Amino acid sequence: MSARLLRLGAVVLAAGLLAACGAKSTPSAHPTKKKAPHTQDPAAAGRVKKLWRSAGPTSVLPDDVLIADSHNNRILLVNPQKQIIWQYPAPGQTSQLHDDDDVFFGPHFDQIITNQEGYNVISILNFKTGKIVWNYGHGGIPGDLPGYLNTPDDAFLFDTPRGEVVTTADIKNQRILFIDRATSSIIKQYGETGVMAVNPPTTYAAPNGDFPAPHGGMLITQIGGNDAILLNKQGQVQWTVHFPSQFYYPSDANFTPHGNIIVAFYTDPGAVVEMSPTGQVLWEYQVPSGPGMLNHPSLAVKLSNGMVMLNDDYNDRVIIINPKTNQIVWQYGHTGVPGTAAGYLNIPDGMDVLPPGVVPGGKNPIGGHLWSYSGNGL
Repeated sequence: MSARLLRLGAVVLAAGLLAACGAKSTPSAHPTKKKAPHTQDPAAAGRVKKLWRSAGPTSVLPDDVLIADSHNNRILLVNPQKQIIWQYPAPGQTSQLHDDDDVFFGPHFDQIITNQEGYNVISILNFKTGKIVWNYGHGGIPGDLPGYLNTPDDAFLFDTPRGEVVTTADIKNQRILFIDRATSSIIKQYGETGVMAVNPPTTYAAPNGDFPAPHGGMLITQIGGNDAILLNKQGQVQWTVHFPSQFYYPSDANFTPHGNIIVAFYTDPGAVVEMSPTGQVLWEYQVPSGPGMLNHPSLAVKLSNGMVMLNDDYNDRVIIINPKTNQIVWQYGHTGVPGTAAGYLNIPDGMDVLPPGVVPGGKNPIGGHLWSYSGNGL
């Protein structure tokens, strides 16, 4: 599609939203919870074979869930029975993460990549050892020069014929980066650094999503444009979906198993919408009050069984909604009560899935990810 100019009202809205563009701060009245002791055996942490005890899929949740527990500076792997089956850091150890905003398995499920949005660093962890093996960015120092980031979001790791490549939506720098892991050099960029304007593919307005798409493409979410843009492998715009005007602040749009688009709206109350590539609204969820109300959800995905899973950030929970009934049918975390004990979260801000039969830490075949599509190597 041709480039679109941002309406004046949208510019004003985006300016307000982006005073700290893309930053997801903690509500001032967020309650606290007395810490309870961990139930996991510290001696088992990091030993994949002994630690691995996933009980398998259920009708509601077919996968284990990797959770970015951002304000606890940790990553959890939780099975459908709500048991913690792996975590970083191991109990009793100090975390090297700061505000781990998103987490995704690497292509072979042997590594985890996380963008520390408020800390301006991307990190890669070795699942088996529980160690950070790669960093990009300068901790706590935003910037736009090589080696610097400013509010990175949705970092992905790709295994390509020429080596490993990291992509990220560098929100406040108004760009999407492609970074060579071996050299930590930027090998490609979408958008003009520091230029905030809805004019894809030349410029973008606060891109906060860069999800992989089929055939090496990318689905970019713009906060300022309230839309999602599909780019092909060459970075050319294929189509744009504009989200309903009653919603704003779209977050991390991605494809469903049937090729539609699902997106969360990072608001209070929050919302989730599924749309076709032609712009037809297929399903929406927004509850104005009560236990079903969302509070700043930042990522929603559609599972292989048709259920919708999302991290409901400021409600301190990851939930699954049955879109046929619009009822919450699974929850990890206590609504609005942050904590560190088993069963508690503190602003979970990202997630991924581990399919049944895949043992993380080994060199598994590529496939089974939320973002696995044919030809999505770069």
